[in-house]
Amino acid sequence: MATYLIICTLTLNISALDPQFLNVPEGFKLEVFAQDLDQPRQMAEGENGTIFIGERSGQIIALIDSDKNGQADEKRLIAEKLTASSGVSMYEGDLYFSEISKIWKIEDVERWLRQNNSGVPKKILVTDNLPDDAWHGWKWLQHDLKGDLYTNVGAPCNICLSENPQYASILKFTGETWEHVARGVRNSVGFDFHPVTQKLYFTDNGRDWLGDDSPSCELNRVDAEGLFYGFPFQHAVDIKDPEFGDISSGYDYVNPILELGAHVAPTGITFYNASQFPAAYQNNLFITLHGSWNRSEKVGYKVLRVILDKGGDVIASEDFITGWLQGQTVLGRPSAPLVISDGSMLISDDKANVIYRLSYTQ
Repeated sequence: MATYLIICTLTLNISALDPQFLNVPEGFKLEVFAQDLDQPRQMAEGENGTIFIGERSGQIIALIDSDKNGQADEKRLIAEKLTASSGVSMYEGDLYFSEISKIWKIEDVERWLRQNNSGVPKKILVTDNLPDDAWHGWKWLQHDLKGDLYTNVGAPCNICLSENPQYASILKFTGETWEHVARGVRNSVGFDFHPVTQKLYFTDNGRDWLGDDSPSCELNRVDAEGLFYGFPFQHAVDIKDPEFGDISSGYDYVNPILELGAHVAPTGITFYNASQFPAAYQNNLFITLHGSWNRSEKVGYKVLRVILDKGGDVIASEDFITGWLQGQTVLGRPSAPLVISDGSMLISDDKANVIYRLSYTQ
């Protein structure tokens, strides 16, 4: 009979994984929040400070920093034996998490953690009417202020047309039906709402096999729901696809508000709307670039800072955290950022299997 670990105490040997190889701006400090994870991706924080993580290996994990010293000291298993788990979101005390074609929830999950020391909580099916294709099947989850749940459905290919309108899109679930938020989106695995305007910003991974430097991955903004962002007919800013570009799609294409570079693979984004970082970082957008896999020289492997004006337009972008790529040697792959209640930022790394905590100390 198979056995598994339900609860354990993390022994965090910081010297075993020294984040000093990573470069952060002056005044910031980077530490290991948790290690010995299993391909951590998206994170969400509960009202009591519990950090929930979707592990791509098929588990949902809770991390607890009981002494509030900036390092997790307890790990709890929340769900297991999932297919391509990665997305998590909290809404009114309930934890939502994804598989390829399903979304589940656990009600009042932090209360369950306080009252139980063994087993896993009961999960409730929210929906199972999403495509089950594994290609670009990783999900990102996010609730809006009304409680509607947003997720992505990637294209089931590098480049193709599909008869299923759910593919290549961002959808929202209103509790009964799925509605289109954005169409023509090849593979977005990161989006967040602007803290002031509440407009949705999302990244998109560009197609492969058009060369080292084309097309660029994208940052996009949803100014109105249901608009079309180009895939598979057009990529980045006005790059016509060699196979589908001459087909009349019937749509007007929305260009990205920022090109991120070819093959950098954005996999998570978050707005900064806390008070620990300096005022210049307020409402900035942070993007984890997971890194290239099919380029002659590797690119990405960093956290990008995007500076916006009051209207939400891009002013500038710059490298914020670098060092995961040393020459052509990959030391880690940043996969998702999360701003937590104390104003610091967590960054998951699904290659080194750690979560870093970035704080401002100056």
